[in-house]
Amino acid sequence: MTEPTADVRALIEHIAKAIVDEPAQVVVAPGEDQDGKFLELEVAPNDLGKVIGRGGRTARALRHILSAACVKLDDRIELEIIE
Repeated sequence: MTEPTADVRALIEHIAKAIVDEPAQVVVAPGEDQDGKFLELEVAPNDLGKVIGRGGRTARALRHILSAACVKLDDRIELEIIE
């Protein structure tokens, strides 16, 4: 993983830890497949609703923040929330 990708991963991890009740269980793992790069966000089962938000608003906001951060890197990274 390159250094700029690590910064984006740390950003998403920091935001997710601020949202949930159990920040120790927040895990953000980078990955890559044939479709491109992605980050997997995993939280405690009881915090899943907080990360997704009503109607997916919080998840959408996290994806927008990730997209905005990737513009500066001239890269594209998807966010996947693991259930």
